[in-house]
Amino acid sequence: MSKKRYSKPSPGKKKSGINAILIRLFEKHPGVELTHQQICSLVEARDPMSRQVVFEGLNALASKNAIKRINHFTYSLSDASNLVEGVIQLTQRGAGFVVVEGKEKDVFIAPQNIGQALNGDKVKVRVFKSGPSRDEGAVVEIKERERVQFVGTIQFGDKTALLIPDNNRSGLEIRVAKEHLNGARDGEKVLVKITVWPKSAEKPFGEVVAILGMPGSNDTEMLSILYNQGINPIFPDAVLEEAERVPVELDENEISTRRDFRSTLTFTIDPFDARDFDDAISYHELENGHYELGVHIADVSHYVRPGMAMDAEALLRSNSVYLVDRVIPMLPEQLSNIACSLRPHEDKYTFSAVFEMDDKGKVYKEWYGKGVIHSDRRFTYEEAQEIIEGKDGDHEVVIRKLNSVAHILRKQRLKDGALSIESEEMRFRLNDVGNPSEVVIKTSKDAHKLIEEFMLLANRKVATFLSKPEKGRDLFPMIYRVHDSPDPGKMDVFSVFIEKFGHKIDLHDTQSIAKNLNALFEEIREENEFSLVQSMAIRSMAKASYETENIGHYGLAFKHYSHFTSPIRRYADLVVHRILQEELTNKQHKYGGELKAICTRISKNERKASEAERESTKYFQTLFVMDHLGEVFEGTISGIAEHGMFVRMDENHCEGMVPMSEIPGDRYYFDQDNFKITGARFRKAFNFGDKVRVKIAKVNPKKRQIDLELVVD
Repeated sequence: MSKKRYSKPSPGKKKSGINAILIRLFEKHPGVELTHQQICSLVEARDPMSRQVVFEGLNALASKNAIKRINHFTYSLSDASNLVEGVIQLTQRGAGFVVVEGKEKDVFIAPQNIGQALNGDKVKVRVFKSGPSRDEGAVVEIKERERVQFVGTIQFGDKTALLIPDNNRSGLEIRVAKEHLNGARDGEKVLVKITVWPKSAEKPFGEVVAILGMPGSNDTEMLSILYNQGINPIFPDAVLEEAERVPVELDENEISTRRDFRSTLTFTIDPFDARDFDDAISYHELENGHYELGVHIADVSHYVRPGMAMDAEALLRSNSVYLVDRVIPMLPEQLSNIACSLRPHEDKYTFSAVFEMDDKGKVYKEWYGKGVIHSDRRFTYEEAQEIIEGKDGDHEVVIRKLNSVAHILRKQRLKDGALSIESEEMRFRLNDVGNPSEVVIKTSKDAHKLIEEFMLLANRKVATFLSKPEKGRDLFPMIYRVHDSPDPGKMDVFSVFIEKFGHKIDLHDTQSIAKNLNALFEEIREENEFSLVQSMAIRSMAKASYETENIGHYGLAFKHYSHFTSPIRRYADLVVHRILQEELTNKQHKYGGELKAICTRISKNERKASEAERESTKYFQTLFVMDHLGEVFEGTISGIAEHGMFVRMDENHCEGMVPMSEIPGDRYYFDQDNFKITGARFRKAFNFGDKVRVKIAKVNPKKRQIDLELVVD
């Protein structure tokens, strides 16, 4: 064994430092009894003071049972009592924190004790120091890799090439032998898979599995974003072959087993560029003065069944991913855009929820089952909105009536405690070569809310129906869409934040938080800080997720809620369809303990998809402002940090950063207590929501960065 592995201890070395050195030594000699003299020799502790440091470290580790004392001067590695498992999260500075399930305290891992662990890996850690707020330990085993494939730029050397990964927290570099380049050229963006990482090697070895292209092109950058999140844009051949065998024509025998809605007025309302139509609405007046509202959902479960390659792939993906210039569907286009899609003037299979309602939105009866529809009209949101606002158009009476009912349903939700959050969505118009020519801010209008309310109704009613156990049996397994109540600590931070804008509301009573927030949003809707306050409120809330245990949905104020209405793009909805059909036909439920694992996977993949979509938007923001270098814009301070201030330009809604060192006129610092940037000499301050003028100074699409200069008159 090379003695170079251990740094010579010094008298001034902290106990945690010598402890880490000693733990690594014992891990290299499991089951071996080492004397104090042998240990000092191995760590090169030759002088009396260094040997004393080692002796104290050994005593400290023995007292915590991290090592075992055989006799006064002999030690060996302890048993597994100080071993824990968890997921490691690496920081920008190279340290790590391991989150151990069931324990309140994280385990801190110093950079020198991380070993070959990478961000997100499941690791085994030996704890050698306990503290009041956190423990400290060293990684001793990689139990499960979070990922083994990395996107980066390949750099050629004399004998081997190196992959320099994007978004590299750990400083990882991967060696690639020339015979494993598979056609990659120097400087290209590639996807590399780690094939082997010897314990003695500083860097792992890998091979190129996909060539993405030269950095800077839109295709290359979008592929980089996708692969960085573990999203494969290409379907396996077996899945595509299976999809091609799906018949487009409906079967008359199958139709005869379904409820036929083809003579009932049915239509869709979707974005103008939509190709996959998950849902349709039908309307039928009854003799008693009520009407039947049908929410018809693409019957994906008819075509995609457990055990099929398409089903395994859909679970692996969990959801469709919507980047600025492309869609990565959960299902092959043969299904998502053709066979399953509720296209106009075509007969389609559906899974339907039908409600007998009155003009006040009260539901008297409900029916769930397999159906067949014929969509009479495809509306865009813009077309439906024009009709709502008074323009003559197809089925105008029905659309206006349903809009009125949707308003009632929304008002009732808010009265019940739902949050009134209407976030802006940034979109781009692309030119012929795929570059952004215009920024479009999508806001939610009545046409969007009409569809939203009836989809919420169906999701809530399905979840409620499936949450009622029959007499004599337990409640069967189910996937719920849940949203926990706000964390009091985060609400306290949010209270401090809004006080900087002169607002003070009671956020301590969980029952009244939503009501008070809604009142605040309405009060400041026209103020500069509105979008910032609303965004901060969203970040202060818990994140919605999929769970088998139902805790309700706080944001919607629903006791029961599931996802039922989008099985083309969400796997959760497909599973709920299967569970509902099993219940309706009194069949034995196929899902059991595996349902929890499905929830974990689809929740995780949902977060990855969201991150990919955010990165895509940031990239196209940089492309858009490239044509405006040197121009000056009015803006609003949207974020404040140690290294500078973020400014969102009012005209184009693109966000960039003014570095702290580049703010003119003074030496500025981040005043964390007061959430502002303050000048040390003249005390000029910059706050959230302040109006400023900025010039676009530098743009880096590869890093998704926009650098701004503050313009001072």
